[in-house]
This record gives sequence, C-alpha cells and structure tokens, in this order.
Amino acid sequence: MNELQRYAIYYAPRPGALANLAGHWLGRAIETGAAVAQRGVPGLPVPLAGLTADARRYGFHGTIRAPFRPRPGSSADAVGAAAAGLAARLAPVRCAGLRLENLQGFLALTPVGCEAALLDLAALVVEATDPLRSPLNPEEIARRRPATLTSRQRELLECWGYPHVMEEFRFHLTVTDRLLPDQLPMVTAAAAAHFAPVLHQPFTVEDLCLYGEDSTGTFHFIHRYALSG
Repeated sequence: MNELQRYAIYYAPRPGALANLAGHWLGRAIETGAAVAQRGVPGLPVPLAGLTADARRYGFHGTIRAPFRPRPGSSADAVGAAAAGLAARLAPVRCAGLRLENLQGFLALTPVGCEAALLDLAALVVEATDPLRSPLNPEEIARRRPATLTSRQRELLECWGYPHVMEEFRFHLTVTDRLLPDQLPMVTAAAAAHFAPVLHQPFTVEDLCLYGEDSTGTFHFIHRYALSG
C-alpha cells in the first residue's frame, strides 16, 4: 500500500450476505480490497466493470466522515483512537431495510426507517474528528464546486470541510458510477435483482470503519470499531 494521504470514517458491512453481494457487484472485497470476479449480470447496456469503476476505487461503503487530510502530526493511530472512543459510547443504528434509489444519476442503497438516528450519528462523528482535519486548500475547495452549492452547503464546507454534513447529510451505499439517462432503467432493474435478497431485511449500522486513501486515489480498509454504547 502506498503512503496514505487522507482518512475517512465509513460504514462497511461485516462478512455476510450484503458484503458478498456488494463484493461481486463492484468486483472488490470489502476488507482486503482484493479483486473479486464480477458476476455476469444480464440486461446491462455495457459490462458491469464499466459502470462501477469509481465506486470500486472507493469500495462499498456508507460515508460517515468524508475523507480529510490530517493535521500535521496526526496519523491513522490518532484518527483510529477518535473512532474507537466514539464507537465505545455510541449505539448501533437499526433500520427496517434498504431500498435502491437513483441519487442524481447514480444508484445507491439507502436505509429505511432510521434517517434521524443516522443523521445524529454522523454529526457526532464529524464534530469529534474535526480537530484532526487540516483546513481545506484552494484545490480541495474547487473540487467541491462551491458555485453549485447552496449558501448553507457553502457554510458547511467552510466549517466542517464537506458540504453534505449535519442536516445536509444523507447516508447511502453507492453501487454505480453516474449513469447516462438511457442506461438507468436497465441498470436499475439489474441492480434491484442482484441486491433483492437483502433489500427487505433488517439493516444495522454497527461499526465505524477507518479507511485511508493512497496516492493513487484508492481507499483501503484499516480497522473496524464496533458501536457498543
């Protein structure tokens, strides 16, 4: 693994049905990052690998604290210690299930029946880890395209280093890159069939997972901290 540039706190499923389905869909194992054979999915407009390249680089996850550059002197150990402390006092978030949604052109699994609890969880993680974050540099600000953000999102970007936090946060598990309009019906049907075994099963956010980004832009699982509060 190359030297890590940024850290993030994600949700990632433990080994089980969801992890298996996601691994075969994206072509990447969640914890090891090893390549996994993408299953032949009927009815797709192009091969699945071409619809999931960016999602595969990030790995199957739900963002809780978006990637950030650590302050000088901070390290994976410092971020991990913060995550461990939070996990020890925060409770798991239990949801009724998952649904497949089109989120502005890409497909994601979103939880049902626990939105407020996830909003609270993410806000606490953002607040607790913010002292470890370096201020955004001009390139990082430009990457967020501030001209396209609302005034509130620009305030959040300036304050917390990311525009989609606090009341603007929405937990989701990305399963495709941004799709062309004529691709959406076919890919939606294929993804719905693939993930059908888990869509109506109880879903629990039960861990905070520390991830690191290497110099190639690939994210790697580092450690899992069980929510036990």
